[in-house]
Amino acid sequence: MARMTMVKAITAALDEELSRDPKVLVFGEDVGKNGGVFRATDKLQEKHGQDQVFDTPLAESGIIGLANGLALQGFRPVPELQFFGFVFEAFDEIAGQLARERFRMGGSRKMPVTIRSAFGGGVNTPELHSDSFEGLVAQVPGLRVVCPSGPYDAKGLLISSIRSDDPIVFLEHMKAYRSFKEEVPDDAYTLPLDKAAIKREGKDVTIITYGYMVRESLQAADQLAKEGIDAEVLDLRTLAPLDEDTILQSVRKTGRAVLVQEAQKQAGVSASVAALIAEKGILSLDAPVARVAAPDTPYPFAQAEKSWLPNKQDIIDQVKATVQF
Repeated sequence: MARMTMVKAITAALDEELSRDPKVLVFGEDVGKNGGVFRATDKLQEKHGQDQVFDTPLAESGIIGLANGLALQGFRPVPELQFFGFVFEAFDEIAGQLARERFRMGGSRKMPVTIRSAFGGGVNTPELHSDSFEGLVAQVPGLRVVCPSGPYDAKGLLISSIRSDDPIVFLEHMKAYRSFKEEVPDDAYTLPLDKAAIKREGKDVTIITYGYMVRESLQAADQLAKEGIDAEVLDLRTLAPLDEDTILQSVRKTGRAVLVQEAQKQAGVSASVAALIAEKGILSLDAPVARVAAPDTPYPFAQAEKSWLPNKQDIIDQVKATVQF
């Protein structure tokens, strides 16, 4: 077992699956010789050859269209969209085709496509590169949306995703790529899809989040503990479908819920979680469900993103207000 960054854990997962199954294909813009814009596919073409790891033209619609056709022919495509802000160019292929192929074919075909893409702020990218559009794909029936918060989860969830027979959007937060390390097993392992994880036990309030906001939430919980507030941190891990049982069990235990997402507040994943709690757990609440999110504006230029993004202090302030309600 070695300590590694999330991007290295993703590379390790891809390497494992390319070695295990020759029908696994990794492709996208610059993923071959260059190893991808974040080097997540570094040296994979050199090891597995150009038939399994190859570059494509700069055309997101073509990348996902190719993945769709390959899946129908029995392959397990793992296409990469360099940045999820460019998902609109491929949205018809994702939502209009890929997500409904099994339905329109009466379950006679499998669609084992895992779309990898980087998203999220805090790394000073140009415009259209940091947007959090996970709420758009989480709304599409027929898609599973997976979002690891760290290296250990990233490797296990990516291997599980590639082995799944369903179409999956696998989102990797750019700030989590290299900002910290975790212990990651050397061998292949899987983690259950559609299953949330309690990252910190607590009894006073449940913080429900995903992606890099798990990191911010854990830091907030540590600070809150020094002030006598015992916060539980729940990492959704799979954004669609939601793990309703784990969410409701935690909220019933603590009686309070603070939902944290990096994306703008309007709609989004936390809105679905809030609706779930209102529908099935409202009698367990001692305070209204609260949300911490970015403002409902376009993502700002890099110079302003630090003040725009939700952070540890925002979470602390909202948790205190919820506990004191």
